[in-house]
Amino acid sequence: MDFIKEIEKNQEQLVLKIQELVRIDSVLEEHPDSKDAPFGEGIKKSLEYVLNLGKELGFKTKNVNNVAGHIEYGEGKEIIGVLCHVDVVPADGVWKYPPFSATIENNRIYGRGTNDDKGPVICSLFALKLLKDLNIKLNKRVRLIIGTDEETAWRGINEYLKNEEMPDMGFSPDADFPLIYGEKGILSFDVVGKNDDIDLIEFYSGKRYNVVPDNAYIKYNKDLQKEYNDYLQVNNLKGEIKDNKYIAIGKSAHAMMPEAGINSSLILANFLKNYSRNKLVQFMSDKLNDTRVKDMGLDFSDPEMKDLTMNLGIVRIDKNSSRIGLNFRYPINIDINKFIENFKKQAKEYDLDIVVKENKGPNYVDKNSDLIKVLHNAYIEYTGDTKTEIMTIGGGTYARAIKNAVAFGILFPGEEELAHQANEYINIDSAKKATAIIAKAIMDLGK
Repeated sequence: MDFIKEIEKNQEQLVLKIQELVRIDSVLEEHPDSKDAPFGEGIKKSLEYVLNLGKELGFKTKNVNNVAGHIEYGEGKEIIGVLCHVDVVPADGVWKYPPFSATIENNRIYGRGTNDDKGPVICSLFALKLLKDLNIKLNKRVRLIIGTDEETAWRGINEYLKNEEMPDMGFSPDADFPLIYGEKGILSFDVVGKNDDIDLIEFYSGKRYNVVPDNAYIKYNKDLQKEYNDYLQVNNLKGEIKDNKYIAIGKSAHAMMPEAGINSSLILANFLKNYSRNKLVQFMSDKLNDTRVKDMGLDFSDPEMKDLTMNLGIVRIDKNSSRIGLNFRYPINIDINKFIENFKKQAKEYDLDIVVKENKGPNYVDKNSDLIKVLHNAYIEYTGDTKTEIMTIGGGTYARAIKNAVAFGILFPGEEELAHQANEYINIDSAKKATAIIAKAIMDLGK
């Protein structure tokens, strides 16, 4: 049975529904007192859009306290979870098209969330539609589970799992093909201290721990214009001075690959260290330039999961206080508590302290498990690719939220990785192929 041909019958609708969902701005907005839209109207609308579409297509749906939901197909005791999310990171950077326009060019749909993770949500739903339209019976229930703050604190998926059955197995189409059998642990903490430099009025960059900040600025009470322009020119860096702000321009990237970006915070910290007494600025410049924290002697690598990585995601310095937000992706076999203690000890040398914000352990599934064999075979059937190896990554997906789950698609080998970056897009032909692979995988898991 050629699922690609079946999907082509619905290609127009597949593309349209991806566009409609992407056009909803679903960047997190905190409204803790609201039961109706605690994460903002955009996220609420995105969740409702997907659930309503599922209902229109004839599936059972459930909204869980306006922070999560599911769409169900099949019957049986066991549950297969397909875990997705509809929230997106801020659309920073310079975009070719407006980031929520879902503009089509050269067979690509451009927009924030096209690849992470709204495109995969719609592909997964249309995979269920394909199975339903073909009257393919499943002996397990499949639940397309939709979360709403995956990019931040996972409150949506946590609330869902408090109220609903735990899936017996599953996957999250929120990464790469062929599949991801291991994900690094995710640790975020703040480094905090005072601001002992009365001339440093403000240092600001970043909005999320898991994004390399592409724009940063400082306000300084001394004239360093010539020095800053010389610094930028000598080091071939981008920036400007505007409205009494010293601005640095870098390149955003996902925190799982911080080396793919240019951290604007560090551009400024490395300049300012020669003029400022602020100890956090000194710490950033002395200790945090290397994404593997080799400058601190805290680098670690595992044969399967490779290097521990560090992203300096947030800087907030004002007249009274100093804070930076760091995000680490760490492999199995590291003593993460010892790592934290060693980091804290070095921070103390600068009169700084740390406050842990998040620590999710690594996710790891045996490469020889039945789940992985079924998923990998589904990928091979529609690609013929037996050479690309299954892998581990530094990214964190909802796969780690349940037992016996992995990340599965939807970015194909060789495709451009633009999650959390400007000009994110999904290739329409790739979306069709991914839908076929997901449908095949669900069918085989559901036997």
